[in-house]
Parts: sequence; C-alpha cells; structure tokens
Amino acid sequence: MSRKIQTALVSVYHKEGLEEILYELDRLQVTFISTGGTRDFIQSLGYECKAVEEVSGYPSILGGRVKTLHPKVFGGILYRRENEADRKQVKAYDIP
Repeated sequence: MSRKIQTALVSVYHKEGLEEILYELDRLQVTFISTGGTRDFIQSLGYECKAVEEVSGYPSILGGRVKTLHPKVFGGILYRRENEADRKQVKAYDIP
C-alpha cells in the first residue's frame, strides 16, 4: 500500500542534515509542524511551519520539556490510516 506523507512533526536538537530532509519533504508538499528552536530553523530556511502549540492548543511547559505530549500530536503519530475507526476519530477530533 502506497502512502503519501501529508504532515511531518519535526523536532530535533542537532540540526545538521535537517536541511536536506526538509527539502525532500517540501518537494512532496508535506506540511511541517515543529517546536521552538526547530521551528525557527525551518522558517529561517524559508519554509512554512506551524508551531506545535497551534496544533495542540496548549503552550510549552516545564521549561520547554513538555510540548508534544498531547492527544492531537500523538493521535497523528499513532493514527492507523488503514483503520476505519481511527479515520473517523481523527476526523471527529480534527487531528492532523
């Protein structure tokens, strides 16, 4: 089964090599979601990037250590695209 990636959650400490990955994902018209420093880096390269806080509706807390632990974020990661029940829940809860 062929799958098209639509959205990528990008959050890295070391940015080395990331530019090449972003280029390839952008060529495939993938939407970027990211955290603070990584988001700044992605935008500095001229790519659009949505803040993870925009997706979760919740701010980064505990000194930035907790930012992606949210059902909207993990729902997108764990979503089984071939599963009808998952597809319905993702749509119902507006999970990217």
